[in-house]
Amino acid sequence: MSRYAAFVFFVSFGVVSHLSHGIEVKVMNKDKLCLYANLTLNFSVTYEVADNKTKMVSFELPASASSNDSKCDDTSSILMLKFPDGHSWSANFSLKDKSYQADAITFVYNLNDSKVFPGSSSNETVTVTTKPDITDVGVNTCYSCKSEDTLIASPRASMTLSDVLIQAFVINGTKSENLTTCAADKPVTPTPTPTHVTNATTVVPATNATTAAPPTTPTPTLPTPTVGNYSIKHDANSSACLLANFGLRIGFTQNKKYQEVNFDPPTEVSGSCGVDSSELILTSNNITVSLSFYNDTKKFRLHEVNVTISTSSGVFAQSGSNLSLWEAAVGSSYMCNKEQNSTITGLLSLYTFSLRVQPFGVKNGLYSTAEECFLDSDLSFLVPIAVGVALSFLIILVLISYLIGRRKSRTGYQSV
Repeated sequence: MSRYAAFVFFVSFGVVSHLSHGIEVKVMNKDKLCLYANLTLNFSVTYEVADNKTKMVSFELPASASSNDSKCDDTSSILMLKFPDGHSWSANFSLKDKSYQADAITFVYNLNDSKVFPGSSSNETVTVTTKPDITDVGVNTCYSCKSEDTLIASPRASMTLSDVLIQAFVINGTKSENLTTCAADKPVTPTPTPTHVTNATTVVPATNATTAAPPTTPTPTLPTPTVGNYSIKHDANSSACLLANFGLRIGFTQNKKYQEVNFDPPTEVSGSCGVDSSELILTSNNITVSLSFYNDTKKFRLHEVNVTISTSSGVFAQSGSNLSLWEAAVGSSYMCNKEQNSTITGLLSLYTFSLRVQPFGVKNGLYSTAEECFLDSDLSFLVPIAVGVALSFLIILVLISYLIGRRKSRTGYQSV
């Protein structure tokens, strides 16, 4: 027996950074509630425009979305939201024993919609699917997650959920007040500080006893990342228009904890080449890295970085723009063999090894002459020398000042 959506209404919420629209959905059957949802949803899509360039747009779920195709039965539920010009978002839920879960989230977007995707060079309708971390929700509870949860459905499409309250299987037509809270909303329990009993007897160790130092667990050191070789072509019959090779380590802070992870050579490589902008998108396991390059006709540079990592604690997503990294003259390549640390944001850093990149002016699929980073240059040895000279000069200056002061002191005594 299927139960279909009876009505849906919308409520506007004020957010500090932007105005988002929350949607409240009630799926009914004979005046009895069988599915309830209240959430805020935003999308981000990168698409191709003219001259082999790419453009990224972000948009929210519009207030004109319809939930008429939502439905639920005893063991499965579908929350379906359709909005004009061929776009839709849906979540499929399944019930087993005493808990339910979200099996898949599907996002369908129509690149032929010029209002959402102005200048798109494609008119196809794209479907992407991902599995959210909504599992083991008690059958008589609502899944609650106020924190933002960014889901990467593909290298070019992501969805951000927030202020989520869902009960996919409602019992007796009444929404439950009990909550199953997501991990991101749960407070971090501080490590308790051991207390000392004031009336305990203190044992004084013998003076000739040897006190063993407590064992320490060494921090594991990551191996040098594997160097991957990447290339982007205009089409299957052309030579490469973007070349890159590097080993990559990512440092990130999630839930106030700093972590580092090596990026393995990816299973999926995509991107685009343009006259003044190019993009390289790499996806490996649970990590997606997007590198955007800009060309001002004289020099190119790494202009924007986007990194998304799915961890056991949730999804980490950070982006940095207006960067000036890996800079070299157009028509040449940039090279830095030694380890190079680039701070992208306060929560994200990139460590590169054996780096070489050329996003513009590639001829016959081969690198052009490389411009070396300072760490690789012959002048890098001058830094410690300069520091040593400066310290020596400072010591000499202090010594001279001391001698002058001492001489004046002696002259003062003799004049008495």
